[in-house]
Amino acid sequence: MKPVSELFKNRPNTLWSISPDATVFDALKELAEKGVGALMVMENGKLVGIVSERDYTRKIALQGKNSKETHVRDIMTADVLVVSPKTRSRECMEIMATKNIRHLPVVDGTTIVGMLSIRDLMNDIIKDHESTIAHLESYIHQ
Repeated sequence: MKPVSELFKNRPNTLWSISPDATVFDALKELAEKGVGALMVMENGKLVGIVSERDYTRKIALQGKNSKETHVRDIMTADVLVVSPKTRSRECMEIMATKNIRHLPVVDGTTIVGMLSIRDLMNDIIKDHESTIAHLESYIHQ
């Protein structure tokens, strides 16, 4: 399987983030506006966490807390697993499966390259399978 850097070549280079001091409600608005399931939590240009829809459902909605009064820092995942642009997509899938996560920030040294989602990996697998099938069909029909 290919390195993560290859997956980022075919998509816009957007880094969606939010401050740890923002309210969870603001994070929810940002998630909805951007159409993503997680945001990187950045403070002074440094990655300090990730906040996701899953964090909201488990740490706010199910506990009866108020999203307009709770800050992102109170529900974010602070112990963030990251991968490099050279990490192969299969390894990313293994990390996501074993750690039960759906998003991985991609970091090159101290530079944040982007966020990889399980959807990115699944789309890549589907494209690879479609390409293999087309190649095999072409071979069979020769």
